[in-house]
Amino acid sequence: MSKIVLYRKYRPLNFKDVLGQEHIVEVLKNAVNSGRVAHAYLFAGPRGTGKTSVARILAREAGCADMDLLEIDAASSRGIDEIRALREGVRFSPLGGNIKVYIVDEVHMLTKEAFNALLKTLEEPPSHVIFILATTEFDKVPETIISRCQNFTFRKISENVLRKAMLNIAVKEGFEIDEETAGLIALMADGSFRDAQGTLDQILSAQGGEGKITGEAARRFLSVPPRELVEKFIIAMLEKKTEEGLEAISVAVDGNIDINVFLKLILRDIRSMLLLKFAPSMRRQIEDTHGDKEFKFVEKGSAAADKGQLENILKILLVALGTKNAPYLPQTALELAFLDIVK
Repeated sequence: MSKIVLYRKYRPLNFKDVLGQEHIVEVLKNAVNSGRVAHAYLFAGPRGTGKTSVARILAREAGCADMDLLEIDAASSRGIDEIRALREGVRFSPLGGNIKVYIVDEVHMLTKEAFNALLKTLEEPPSHVIFILATTEFDKVPETIISRCQNFTFRKISENVLRKAMLNIAVKEGFEIDEETAGLIALMADGSFRDAQGTLDQILSAQGGEGKITGEAARRFLSVPPRELVEKFIIAMLEKKTEEGLEAISVAVDGNIDINVFLKLILRDIRSMLLLKFAPSMRRQIEDTHGDKEFKFVEKGSAAADKGQLENILKILLVALGTKNAPYLPQTALELAFLDIVK
C-alpha cells in the first residue's frame, strides 16, 4: 500500500473526479468552455468538501501552468505585508502560460488592513490574473470582497456519496470493507471527504497487509457502539421501556463510547424511519445509506411506530444533540431526553 496519505493520493485532478459538488462543477466547466472565466471567485463551505481541489482544477482548466499557480494560506500569512507582496507579484506576466492564479485559503483570517489591500487589487485586477479565495467562515469575509467575486457555496458531502467513495478506495488499496464499515466512516466524517479518507487511512494502516475489514472491527477502532446497543435503545424508546433504555446509555458510557456518536447513530435511524413513513419513494436512497441489516431494522421500526411518535422522538433528540456535554456526566442530556420520550 502506498505511503502517500489517501486524501492526497485520491485528490480529484479534473472536474469529472469531483464528487458531491455537481452544482458548482457544471457552472465552472461551462465558464471554461465558453471562455468566460471570472477574475475572482470565492469558494465557501465546510472543511474537507473540495474547495482547494476545485480551485486547483479550475486553474489548470483555465490554462494556468504549474509555475504560475500560487497558493497562500491566510491562516499563517494574514498581514498587510503578505498582501502587498501579492499586489506587487500580480503585475508581472505569467512565466509558463497566459494566466496566473492566486489561491488564498482561509481568506477570512486576513487582517482588516490586508483585506483593504486585497480589495484594491480585486477592483482593478490585471487581465492575466485570477483570484480564487476559499473560506470555511463566509460570514467573516467583508461584503466589499464578496461583492467583487463570483460566489460558490460548497455543501457537505452526503453519507451515500462518501460511503461509495470509501468502498472504491479500499478496493484500489487492496482491501475489502463491508457496507457497515463504509457507512460508519461516512457518518463519522460529517460530510468531509478529507476526514473520511483520513479515517479510512487509519483503519487500513491498523489492519496491516491486505484483507477484509468488518463493521465490528471498525466499530472497535472508532469507539462506535455495537449495532445491537443502538437498536436496543431505539426499541426502548419506541416501546417505552424505561429501564432498558437507561441501561443502554449506561453500557455506552462504561464502554467509553462518545455519547454524541451514540446519539448520531440513533438519530440517523429515527430520521430514516420517519422518511419511510412520509416519503416511501425515498426507500432506495435510505437503503443505500444504511446496510442491508440496518435497513431491515429501520423498515421494521417505521412500520411499527406512528408518524407522530417518530417526529416527537426526533425533535427531542435533536435538542439533546445540540446540548453541550459537560465533562462530568456527559450522558445526562441523553438520559433526560429519553425520559421525556418515554414518559
